Amino acid sequence: MPEFGSPYSTLSSSKKVSKEELIRAIRFFISAEYEAIQLYEEIAEATDDKLAKEVLYDIANEEKVHAGEFLRLLKELDKEEEDFYKEGEKEVEEIIEKLKIK
Repeated sequence: MPEFGSPYSTLSSSKKVSKEELIRAIRFFISAEYEAIQLYEEIAEATDDKLAKEVLYDIANEEKVHAGEFLRLLKELDKEEEDFYKEGEKEVEEIIEKLKIK
C-alpha cells in the first residue's frame, strides 16, 4: 500500500499516542481535510460533467464538516488553541474596522 504522507502510518494498537501526539495528529487531519476540499473543488470547477461536479462539491462540503469536527475536538484537547483563534479573529476584525473608516 502506498503511504500518503501520514506520520502515523506505523502505529499499532500496542503503541498509544500521547496527548501531545494526538493534538499534532488532529492538526494534521485538519490540514488533510482542507487539502481534500481544495482538490475536490478544483476538479469540480475544471469539469463540465454535471454529475461529477455535483458529487465533488457534495464531497467537498462533507470534508468541511469533518474539518469542523476536528477543530472542535482540537479545541477540547488543547484549551489554549481557542485563545489563538480568538486572537486571530480579533486582528482581522481590527483590519475590517480600519477599512470601513477609509
